[in-house]
Amino acid sequence: MSFDLLIKNGLVILESGEIKTDVAVKDGLIAAIGSDLGDAKEVIDADGLVVSPGMVDAHVHITDPGGGYRDQWEGYITGTAACAKGGVTSFMEMPLNQVPATVDGESLQVKYDAGAKKLKSDVGSFGGLVPFNLKGGIQELNDGGVAAYKCFMATCGDRSIDGDFMNVDDYSLYEGMKQIAKTGKVLAIHAENAAITDKLGEIAYKNGETTLKAYVATRPVFTEVEPIRRAILLAKETGCRIHICHIACPEGVEEVTKAREEGVDVTCETCTHYLYFDTDELDAIGPVVKCSPPIRDKENQNGMWEKVLSGEIDFVTSDHSPCTPDLKDKENAFEAWGGISGVQNNVDVLYDEGVQKRGMSLKQFADIIASNPADRYDLNQKGRISVGKDADFVLIKPNAPYTLKAEDLEYRNKISPYIGREIGAQVMQTILRGHTIYNKADGVSEEFVGSFIKK
Repeated sequence: MSFDLLIKNGLVILESGEIKTDVAVKDGLIAAIGSDLGDAKEVIDADGLVVSPGMVDAHVHITDPGGGYRDQWEGYITGTAACAKGGVTSFMEMPLNQVPATVDGESLQVKYDAGAKKLKSDVGSFGGLVPFNLKGGIQELNDGGVAAYKCFMATCGDRSIDGDFMNVDDYSLYEGMKQIAKTGKVLAIHAENAAITDKLGEIAYKNGETTLKAYVATRPVFTEVEPIRRAILLAKETGCRIHICHIACPEGVEEVTKAREEGVDVTCETCTHYLYFDTDELDAIGPVVKCSPPIRDKENQNGMWEKVLSGEIDFVTSDHSPCTPDLKDKENAFEAWGGISGVQNNVDVLYDEGVQKRGMSLKQFADIIASNPADRYDLNQKGRISVGKDADFVLIKPNAPYTLKAEDLEYRNKISPYIGREIGAQVMQTILRGHTIYNKADGVSEEFVGSFIKK
């Protein structure tokens, strides 16, 4: 049989573990795995490379359209180019920071239209749960093909912008969970206690605090743990499947583990930056590394790695949440935008920090970047190298250190806390449904072969 593509001689991560073998692709799907598979129109020699499922980054913000307010934030063209260069073949797009926020059928269609012919990677959509879409919006989003839902228990959105996102109150969360439970889809939750963190931040600001270290102190661990417990209690009451986003402390993970053992359908993620940076280095880096929940201390980071390696954390994401440079360029950290640009540096950083430095198995690496998020959000064609699945791959060169420079970034605004860091592995090629969307020699492909994944 003649194939469209043959990847030969790579160390391929299969569901059973890694093996040196060949993978054949036909019509965008994985057609065969083994040796002596035959000829192909295109052959890639992956000798010395790890062939992993392409990353499914389950937490990415694209601000397209910007609605006249955020037009210079990350768009689909630059955002998906960064995905391609970083080995991300699919991602779940958050229902904010675009204007209008994705909260009903009309705004979902606006988003689909904004992304038409602009995608270099595949995109699954979150619909938002907000206090103002409880009278039909949840069902409209389901009918429109969202893969899951997202809400904020922390304060979010700009009330001066018509159509911007908004955090839930307890009643909206309860009623929204009841409605989402009927769809069978997952509700992803940003779990921070809004009343306490907002007030602590206000007090610190009035007292003249300006540093990132002081900002971290206004969002202590218990302000994550308490809303996680509350969300789990409401999930028990409503039968809603839930997922806790970007947990930044081991204590929060323990709440999820305990609930899961009690039979609650709950999963959780952390982010690459929580596993890489720690509080003591934040002020030297500057507000480019500000996010919420905040980046905590080294002891906390070590605890998070223990939770990852033990399998208690289901997957790792970027929470790519970029803005324009002026919103980061603040002398007072409390005034800076909270969000990190990171989608281009998930795969290489995680491979280096997890596999190379901490002995994570390649199987677990593939699980946390691809298989588990694909499974959680029912992206059935994604997440693993298996016959019949989409031919989505990232080819990684181990033990190949490089120093990230601003000009390496595909983002619209070339800012990232990883700039200047030596990363010990490199993405050499990214393949989406059999199409090369990035390789080290030629850069990001000019083609837009990505599409929206509608459920």
